[in-house]
Amino acid sequence: MPLSLVRTVGLLERIAPLAYAEDWDNVGLLLEPLGDRRAENEAVSVRRALVTIDLTEAVLDEALARDVDLIVAYHPPVFRPLKRLGTRGSAERALQRLARADTALYSPHTALDAAPGGVNDWLAAGVGAGEIRPLVDANVLEPAAAFKLVTFVPAEHVDAVASALSRAGAGVIGEYRECSSRTPAVGTFLGGDATNPAVGARGKLEHVDEIRLEMVCPKHALGPAARVMRDVHPYEEPAWDVYPLAARPAAGFGLGRSVTLETPVTLPVLVERLKTHLGRASLRVAATEAQRSGALVRRVAVCAGSGGGVFERAPGFDVYVTGELSHHAVLATLGSGGSVVLAEHSSSERGYLPEYARRLSELAEGALDVIVAERDREPLEQW
Repeated sequence: MPLSLVRTVGLLERIAPLAYAEDWDNVGLLLEPLGDRRAENEAVSVRRALVTIDLTEAVLDEALARDVDLIVAYHPPVFRPLKRLGTRGSAERALQRLARADTALYSPHTALDAAPGGVNDWLAAGVGAGEIRPLVDANVLEPAAAFKLVTFVPAEHVDAVASALSRAGAGVIGEYRECSSRTPAVGTFLGGDATNPAVGARGKLEHVDEIRLEMVCPKHALGPAARVMRDVHPYEEPAWDVYPLAARPAAGFGLGRSVTLETPVTLPVLVERLKTHLGRASLRVAATEAQRSGALVRRVAVCAGSGGGVFERAPGFDVYVTGELSHHAVLATLGSGGSVVLAEHSSSERGYLPEYARRLSELAEGALDVIVAERDREPLEQW
């Protein structure tokens, strides 16, 4: 039995949750067919998926010839907003051909870079045995915990208010529901002549034992939470506050990877390891004088693709490994005492595709035939 497109996208997001993609990126399902290409009037399903780094026209020809239902292109073929859908640009032509063939298009890009077991972990494995961790931690704000809602409730009413807020959508942390924190507090109030206090009397300064009730709350639940305060909270004028929450580092997720080698090696040894791992006969290297003279390498920073922006936030490494880096960034890195190894942009990513295909196939439990594009290749050659 084939998988539905919805189910397939869910599996892809299990491998690389889209919440961890960079804000500037364009990830996820980029083209959804109007109908199933194999069965009229049926929900879109996927029997065969093709994974590629770039959706070139050669790869698209291959995908259509191999009868795939879904193309997973690591680099988003649609990156900047399209003002028109013509035939001059390769991305526009690809979208039209895919739409005519009812073939879906998905891109994970920086979500797959950041995810544990993703592209950067694969690249880091080529450096050698050692401690691997994100170079720059990913800071993520869970949609269900965008805000912290705080209110003060008499102890005998706190369960009712907390339950109503939970039904409104508050108090969700991961797979847990009805999550709250409750702290004893003392509230004071002095009601005016027009008040009708639920506790105490107007015109008298009251001191009331209360519970400080705190619950995380998504943005969409703020409106229903306000209705809870009006309809369920016992006070005539309940005190309640909403605090926006900051994004927090997520364990194992992040940009690039830091590798601290168990056994330090010379730069030539490191370069040979990387050539073997990447399947390349040569790499471009900018070496410091110390490492040319045999100084050992212990700490290595890696970033698949283009690492300039990431490396600026991670100083102090012996070697920086990426696909491409600007001339001036290379000079600045050398000046700060770090050597540079460049593999070309997509060549620092492409070797991960067989692992990506294997992981998707395993999650699908045999329901998907996942193939790696044969015509996807590094565009730069050495002549």
